[in-house]
Amino acid sequence: MKDIVVFSGSAHESFTHKICTHLGLRMSPVRISRFSNDCLQAQLLVNVRQRDVYIVQPLVAPTQDHLMELLLMIQAARSASAAQITAVIPHYAYARSDKKDASRISVGGRLVADLLSTAGVDRVLTMQLHAPQVQGFFSVPVDQLTAMGTLAQYLRAYNDNAVVVSPDFGNAKSASTFARLLGVPVAAGSKRRLGDNEVVIDTIVGDVLGKHCIVMDDEIATGGSILELIRQLKAHGALDTVVACTHGLFAGDAVERLRGEPFIREVVTTDTVPAPSGWPELTVLSVAPLFAEAIDRIHGGKSISKMFEGIDPVYAPPKGQDELF
Repeated sequence: MKDIVVFSGSAHESFTHKICTHLGLRMSPVRISRFSNDCLQAQLLVNVRQRDVYIVQPLVAPTQDHLMELLLMIQAARSASAAQITAVIPHYAYARSDKKDASRISVGGRLVADLLSTAGVDRVLTMQLHAPQVQGFFSVPVDQLTAMGTLAQYLRAYNDNAVVVSPDFGNAKSASTFARLLGVPVAAGSKRRLGDNEVVIDTIVGDVLGKHCIVMDDEIATGGSILELIRQLKAHGALDTVVACTHGLFAGDAVERLRGEPFIREVVTTDTVPAPSGWPELTVLSVAPLFAEAIDRIHGGKSISKMFEGIDPVYAPPKGQDELF
């Protein structure tokens, strides 16, 4: 590990510390400063010449500041002759902006991918993109991890008389894989999005009558979709719900809204983003060991997909003759 250097932006330093602990490394210092004209500056405080550099920064609020920090750190490492630079972005926020779904609208996912490449990144390591096709926006390799195995291991305690429920059909494939890991059936909500924080769920497809529901989503922002889904689950005779997600953003008044819903037994998330304050009941599972193993594998030229064999076929290595080579 002597050739690995790990830096952290200001978005989630505690997560980077956990990664370094699993790798047996000390997090390298970086100085982020702001000029009087509000421009940011990043300075790496250790030598990175011909070394394998990993810069950890989820894109969370204030997203634009944290994105600029990441770009500046990448550019600093490139100009200091780093051998390889990997941007470790546990939550890639701009994956939501993945297509032109209205006239004259921007596609931020593609623009940010181009910015990272221009800054000098060689590889991106992330987790559960909101839109998997965003991987195709990058001109550099992208390794995408999944927290499905971590969440399933915890939620097996809830699989008695349970059903996994996806808030919409777009996430139904992932929900089906998750249900297979738990050994329970799957259902889905029929959702229409009216705006960024306004959705309507017309009905539930699948049997939830008399069932404990495990609501599974990739991220929770305002919690609007979850609460709308819960309204339908109540109407269809479900007993209660456990809510699980990979990225617990909990923006706006999401914490108060979710904490105040008695139909929710527990909310489970991971530490890809900082946990909100004032929510001691929130269960946060760490995925830092997954990122540490992925960094170790990237550094050693090993397969990332082998980490998810038997968990999710989307992330696992291909089956057949090719796997022998």
